Amino acid sequence: MQKYIMHIDMDAFFASVEQLDNPELRGKPVGVGSLHKRAVLSAASYEARKFGVRSAMPVHQALKLCPGLQVVSGSRERYKEISRQVMAVLGNYSPVVEQASIDEAYLDITGTEKLFGPPLELARSVKRDILAATGLTASVGIAPVKFLAKIASDLDKPDGISIIEAGQVQEFLKTLPVEKIPGVGKKGLPRLRSFGIRFAADLRRYPAAFWKERFGERGLVLHEKGAGIDPTPVTVGSPMKSSSAENTFGEDVSDPHVLKTLLLKQSERIAADIRKHGLKGRTVTLKIKFPDFRQITRSRTLENRTSNSGVIFRTGCELLDGEGVLGPVRLIGIGISNFGERVRQLSLLDDEHGREDSERLDRLDKAVDQVRLKFGRNILTRGRLLEDERKD
Repeated sequence: MQKYIMHIDMDAFFASVEQLDNPELRGKPVGVGSLHKRAVLSAASYEARKFGVRSAMPVHQALKLCPGLQVVSGSRERYKEISRQVMAVLGNYSPVVEQASIDEAYLDITGTEKLFGPPLELARSVKRDILAATGLTASVGIAPVKFLAKIASDLDKPDGISIIEAGQVQEFLKTLPVEKIPGVGKKGLPRLRSFGIRFAADLRRYPAAFWKERFGERGLVLHEKGAGIDPTPVTVGSPMKSSSAENTFGEDVSDPHVLKTLLLKQSERIAADIRKHGLKGRTVTLKIKFPDFRQITRSRTLENRTSNSGVIFRTGCELLDGEGVLGPVRLIGIGISNFGERVRQLSLLDDEHGREDSERLDRLDKAVDQVRLKFGRNILTRGRLLEDERKD
């Protein structure tokens, strides 16, 4: 049976949602971001892309390229709402749906012909249903393996369908620029160029051992992709590996109090996020970026897993204090990971009161989550944050 993997990629998703919700933005160049001088765009509409504007571009640079750019802050919750609608549509066509990000997903549609017709017909039906459910367009790529399906979805954007049949793979790889292969970054490309590699199929000029010696295990994966081989399956419900939050300042910040206030807000956000998924993490990571773009990360693994914002915050503060006087900071962030179960040996010296306090804090956090879910995030604010607002 011929294997078919489908990749669905929403077109300029964040910007398209903003144009959907605000008719005045339709047909105009739109960027999603903020206007402080160090902000970068998280999305750009196709009207903006005609001017060379793209996601991850500094806003000030985007405005130079396109003075008429409409910059909007966007709503993460709204994007999540639309994303859920898209994923619900996809679930009607295959039980094997892997959400790769908020605006893209893979489906294994092997053997669905009797239900939905040939892959091309199925793709048209998926696009039609997404449009009906959300008012937005999507682009679809179909191929025998995942990485080619992802590449195919980008061949006819926006609102397109591209299919690479099994018998077309080798010819396709002969003209596919090697940098189009997911995972080939800007740093690795010059090295590939030095070996005379221009197209994906060129990777087969050298044996697997050659690539392993120079790139390790990633080299073996690259060698296989040069032949159109990708054994990676479409997986349902890929487990969450980490949760993090960060803020880039409009002006460099040196005040530790300001930095810790941001860490508190971020800790609350990521703690609520992992609680929503029923997770607890053990490794807290602090991220700091300086004005010269130098970056440091510091991590600490806790004795016990936690989803408590206070524990995450205190750990982040301890990591920050451990760095001494930092000077100006451009960005600060905090994250939590290592959600796997850890076998814990109980000791006769365990602190019973400590466990009770932890359980009490867990119950308190969950109660706060419920109140905020019902009445809005700002209905409850920590005393420390209220004190900061009074000082301001």
